[in-house]
Amino acid sequence: MAFVYALVGTFLVLLTLMDTFESMVLPRRVTRRYRPTRLYYQLCWLACCAVVDRTASPRIRRGLLGAFGPLSLFGLFGVWAAGLIVGFGLMHQSVAPPNRPLADSLYLSGTTFTTLGYGDVNPAGSPGRILAIAEALVGFATLAVVIGFLPVFYQSFSQRELTIALLDARAGSPPSAGQMLLRLPPKNGAALNRFLEEAENWSAAVLESHLSYPVLSFYRSQHDNQSWLAAITCILDASALLLTVADGADRQQARLTFAMARHTIVDLALILRRAPLNPVDDRLPPANLVNLLAALREVGVTVRDDASDRAKLSELRDLYEPFANALAKALRLDLPKVWREDAGSDNWQTTAWARKAAGFASLGSESRDEHDD
Repeated sequence: MAFVYALVGTFLVLLTLMDTFESMVLPRRVTRRYRPTRLYYQLCWLACCAVVDRTASPRIRRGLLGAFGPLSLFGLFGVWAAGLIVGFGLMHQSVAPPNRPLADSLYLSGTTFTTLGYGDVNPAGSPGRILAIAEALVGFATLAVVIGFLPVFYQSFSQRELTIALLDARAGSPPSAGQMLLRLPPKNGAALNRFLEEAENWSAAVLESHLSYPVLSFYRSQHDNQSWLAAITCILDASALLLTVADGADRQQARLTFAMARHTIVDLALILRRAPLNPVDDRLPPANLVNLLAALREVGVTVRDDASDRAKLSELRDLYEPFANALAKALRLDLPKVWREDAGSDNWQTTAWARKAAGFASLGSESRDEHDD
């Protein structure tokens, strides 16, 4: 029986340490299909979605989905700690006296791993002491890695949100490629080209951070009508429009941005194991495209409205929309429309302070009118 305890305990410790290393230290994608972390997130996400589907209140649903990312991360740390404690506990039991209960060995492992060391249960002989020292070192190293991991992780999250926040004034809330081209007309060039370059760099940063830390995909943005997936889809939509039906921007930069953003969305679909899924509803029906082109003409944008350009636009959309739709369905996120004719207020325009300021401004204008009369 001691051999079985030692074998199972060693396997559990090595499996947990390898999973921790791959998830937190190794800066590349792990292609192995069966991993504890992947299984943990699959089960937890299924459970979260099951609860969300049975919740009637939209506000509570949004709260549950928003809390999943941070809570699941700390839950993962707990799973790793439990795996190491149980594994070392089984190893302690393999060298313990015959009359020691398994619960005492697990207790010894817990106090050693957390470096509490009460001393009411002691290691058995030299093998037990060596094992206790090794476990204490592993516990200390695991704590250090977790503490060092969190600032890097949340820094990646904050950098991701910067461009999402910038899209608010440039493309609306939720972001729309049509609104972006209206607010940053290609005929002026400089502002749109500069943003496309920034979007290319942002897409590369999202690819690197989300491949290293896939849990970032579950982290939601500050506003419910924004998300990293909506932002990158909007960037792809804008690049596709500039490469086909809208003139005036740097087409080379639009190609580079499109290539990087598509690379990001395809690789993230692969790492989350989501097969391409064609959208049920067209995000840019022919009638909406006609209206979008008309709106672009009104602001002086030269458009190409012929069958070949429309076909090319459809081909480009087919390169990324199935992957974006698969991610949206898996992560319970909404994809933005390519063109929203009824664009509402942006997030920066809907704060309580902004409403107050608007009210004060209107009162001021009324008083001036009365004075002029």
